[in-house]
Amino acid sequence: MTKIFEPFPLGALTLQNRVVMAPMTRSRAIDNIPNNLMAEYYAQRGDAGLIITEGTAPSPNGLGYARIPGLFSDEQVAGWKTVTDAVHAKGAKIFAQIMHTGRVSHPENMADDAEIVAPSALALEGQMYTDSQGMQDYPVPRAMTLEDIKQAQQEFVQAAKNAIEAGFDGVEIHAANGYLLDQFLNPASNQRTDAYGGNAQNRARFVLEVVERVVAAIGSEKTGIRLSPYGVFNGMTNFEGLEAAFVDLAAELGKHHLVYLHLVDHEAMGAPAVGEPIKAKMRAAFNGNVIASGGLDKAKSEQLLSEGKAELFAFGRDFLSTPDLVHRLAHDLPLNAPDFETFYTPGEKGYTDYPTAAVALA
Repeated sequence: MTKIFEPFPLGALTLQNRVVMAPMTRSRAIDNIPNNLMAEYYAQRGDAGLIITEGTAPSPNGLGYARIPGLFSDEQVAGWKTVTDAVHAKGAKIFAQIMHTGRVSHPENMADDAEIVAPSALALEGQMYTDSQGMQDYPVPRAMTLEDIKQAQQEFVQAAKNAIEAGFDGVEIHAANGYLLDQFLNPASNQRTDAYGGNAQNRARFVLEVVERVVAAIGSEKTGIRLSPYGVFNGMTNFEGLEAAFVDLAAELGKHHLVYLHLVDHEAMGAPAVGEPIKAKMRAAFNGNVIASGGLDKAKSEQLLSEGKAELFAFGRDFLSTPDLVHRLAHDLPLNAPDFETFYTPGEKGYTDYPTAAVALA
């Protein structure tokens, strides 16, 4: 058996293999509450070593998209408990990805008393989907005050505590893909002149303070983080000194002994390449477990493992369309093709109706 299918110790956990289900927004949380359909979806993929959930909001202000789940109410905690119980019954471990959308939002997707906040009052170009009004322009967010910053950090802490209460094995802090934490890191969205803006060290302050507070609340062995160097999703841009900024950030994160660093590489989907040099430098600086992602298959994962470049290997769309992905990878069976039309639509179609290999063969 190849090593990616062998058990792996992750902090205090033992994963049944090194295959990770990547976080993927699926927009099935009606009224932002996890439900039985979601429990079925995640449990179907319970042959993974680790499942990382879709982006989950720590507060009403973080609910940017239609039908994404939260982790800030009793109903949401109870809904997620159904999910974690179902996943654990299949042998997988599961982390909640905590995602505050920041300026990537629209009032039609939020409660009336929620507010779109961001590091600076800079609107994202383009439009986003709303259930009530269809495609709408991104509005200008309100620049966060120092009090707003403290509040948002506390929201991450409470969401992490709620995740543990809901039965999660840990949390992934989403500091990638142009959402709130990444908005602080990138000068395209952060034009502050206080302690949270300006140079790279200041721009990283918000992220590091969130990490420090979450680790203090639930422990470093239950806390991972996701970063996307060279990412251009949601209006992020490459900037002068980017490589040094992310290597320095990885080093600071390593001081908190996080259980993993999840590196985003969307080159296979048309994004700019994340070169081997920066990956190697960030890995060395972080000095801990790394989750590799981006266009992986069995052979690429085995190669990265043999070369000592990562410990865990994340699959996104393949897991979306192939519930028994680990079984099929292990036995070199063909995978299901994803239905792009149903990625974000409500209901079971394109969600829980993808066949297993046994059903497909039958």
